[in-house]
Amino acid sequence: MCTFSQIYIQVIFAIKGRTSLIGASWEEELYKYITGIITNKGQKLLAINGMPDHIHTLIGMKPACCLSDLVREVKKASNAFVKEKKFVKYKFEW
Repeated sequence: MCTFSQIYIQVIFAIKGRTSLIGASWEEELYKYITGIITNKGQKLLAINGMPDHIHTLIGMKPACCLSDLVREVKKASNAFVKEKKFVKYKFEW
């Protein structure tokens, strides 16, 4: 007999200070980048969307995945991505 488990969780990332820094011209690129991070960690991104000051993700997680490690990696890598691409002139932090 085979057992399958999956946990569905919504994670919301807000920009520090709730500053509206996510621009319409590059939000899709950011969403694709975050999708890649989650996929490369072996999890399923079911939905991603947001506003200029925050994003929502719905993730299908395997029970063995540590949520805090996944969130830490997404925040760290996406911060670096935004800075590297120079999407904003201001300091960008989740």
